[in-house]
Amino acid sequence: MAFRVGEAFLDRSPALRPLTPLRTGDTLALLETTVNRRDWLNLGAAALAAECAGARAQAAAAPQGRDPSPAEDAGIPLEQYAPKSMLHAPATQVPRARFPVIDFHTHITSGSASGKIQFHMKPAECLSVMDRKNIRTMVDLTGSYGEGLRDAIGGLSAGHPGRFVVFTEPAWARASDADYPQWQAAQIAAAHQAGARGLKVLKTLGLFLREKGSNRLVRIDDPRFDPMWEAAGAAEMPVAIHTSDPEAFFLPIDRFNERWEELHAHPDWSFHGRDFPSNRELQEARRAVMRRHPRTQFVCLHVADAEDLPYVSECMDSHPNMHVDIAARIGELGRQPRMARRFFDRYQDRIVFGTDASASLNTPQQTFGDALYEIYYRFLETEDEYFDYAPAAVPPQGRWRIYGVGLPEPVLRKIYWENAARLLALPA
Repeated sequence: MAFRVGEAFLDRSPALRPLTPLRTGDTLALLETTVNRRDWLNLGAAALAAECAGARAQAAAAPQGRDPSPAEDAGIPLEQYAPKSMLHAPATQVPRARFPVIDFHTHITSGSASGKIQFHMKPAECLSVMDRKNIRTMVDLTGSYGEGLRDAIGGLSAGHPGRFVVFTEPAWARASDADYPQWQAAQIAAAHQAGARGLKVLKTLGLFLREKGSNRLVRIDDPRFDPMWEAAGAAEMPVAIHTSDPEAFFLPIDRFNERWEELHAHPDWSFHGRDFPSNRELQEARRAVMRRHPRTQFVCLHVADAEDLPYVSECMDSHPNMHVDIAARIGELGRQPRMARRFFDRYQDRIVFGTDASASLNTPQQTFGDALYEIYYRFLETEDEYFDYAPAAVPPQGRWRIYGVGLPEPVLRKIYWENAARLLALPA
């Protein structure tokens, strides 16, 4: 038995009573035998004497005039803990993708409830990184609608042909209007005529959009959106749909939650303890939509449910119109590299490359720049072991590291370019 000092000692014999603990940090190795009170006290005194002697020796060996470091004294705060791996493993630098890339998932712009657009990254700055990293095309998913969409198209795809693609978005502010289903379907057709190549559905649907009046969350498979899904399919516009979030976001923020640090930094990301559906309920609602609209191509962002690849495989097998991107999920894929590699092999024609790149510095696993792409390329092209999934001193999503899947060239070509080019009707 090992008892940590600072915790109450419990008697193993009726003859013994609880004893007062020694100083915090002492550990007593106790034999599984019945001892009398005097033996017990002698054991504690011997342990205390041994520790005092050890402390005196440590103090004598320490440089004179140096105070104990925080780690030696009372520990360090978790947020300051940044251990360096002692593994002597290959570290392959992949500064440029082996084949041209379409980044299917970026956020160069963002819209507002009114439809107006804001540019967060300048096209010239994007092109500089793109040329260095062999990125032929970036897809700006959050291109808004109406006037904002036209501004995004004018500043990106029209201004730089072949280098940018812009998606439109639903007008959520009108979702409770009686004429919304037909109006939104017409907006999709108009967006296609204006140059939009796809439709982006944020996790707003299912987790944030609420009915006016009742404040009830609107379901992903609400029939009012059926005309919108059909309009996208008729225009051959893929639907990039973000549903749910990491499973830990639906669990208590406690010592068992592997994303405690991430949720502690972003408590508003938690969906636990309120009227939110579960992760699986959200996933199944999206499946219902894909089932009802087989002619519409859906790209389920973030690998749909990256922590449950068997479930995603079941969905992919059931819905031929389902595709996935890998954006912001190599942190999950890379810690299950053997299962991930089998997933890439099996669904190599329906997986697209994406990063979720944006200008935000608050999420380093998504911050646009050279370092972000180099990590993705290393994950896909090498079999390196135990490396960071984000260019950050402390892992931003969870305290783990990842392993490369080392995809063969034919699969890389499909992931980097061919699958997305087919969905977006771009030249091969």
